[in-house]
Amino acid sequence: MAASYFDAIRGLCAVTPKGWYAERGTARAALTHAGVAALNAAYDTTLEPDLAALDEMAVEVGRQAAHWSIMVRGEADDEVRALAARHGLLQSNDLPMLACGAEDIVFRADAGESVRQVRAAEADLYTDTLTRGFEAPEGTFGSLMGGGVLDADSITGYLAEESGRPVGTGLAMSTSGVVGVFNIAVVPSARGRGLGREITEAVLRDGIAAGADAAYLQSSAMGRALYESMGFGLVETWTVFTAG
Repeated sequence: MAASYFDAIRGLCAVTPKGWYAERGTARAALTHAGVAALNAAYDTTLEPDLAALDEMAVEVGRQAAHWSIMVRGEADDEVRALAARHGLLQSNDLPMLACGAEDIVFRADAGESVRQVRAAEADLYTDTLTRGFEAPEGTFGSLMGGGVLDADSITGYLAEESGRPVGTGLAMSTSGVVGVFNIAVVPSARGRGLGREITEAVLRDGIAAGADAAYLQSSAMGRALYESMGFGLVETWTVFTAG
């Protein structure tokens, strides 16, 4: 699951208009230049980070992005915390990685009809809905979903609609027979009616139909109960450092 996630992030950086990506040993730097710390990250792909390489990547990311993060798999030790502190990243949060085999996903009896796929021609509409769904300031996501992102072979965007109005988003990023679930967001006025689950199910159904035999996602505290009810379980908890 971790390898699929890292492949997906590398792929996103290759197609998003302002993407940048680098590698040093097992450490990575991935930038989208969106105004979200998690979308500009220095990280290590292993359970035992290469601190020197991670530090190099942190220097590069911190130099290029105003909002950025350092991420490691598992619980961060004192050395990693000290490294993050040297870069001014003093706040840490747990990030649960949940996963599920295709045969274990709990679907509702009927597929929702309010969710559709979108392509690059609707990138602006998608970005606007994503921004409203996450209750983020206008412009937060910048050109993240612009260019050819939504036309990339490994990426599929989704919009949920009510009465013809977009009210929710989802994103699938598929690598090596695994589908990653991202950008599940519903605008405040449409919450509480099951749209988050409908969008997630659409991502999973299409991913499995395309050959995926497993799925993963990184969950907020608010969404975790929903995903666990769908069959997802915790596989790792990562640590993310930000400036606060």
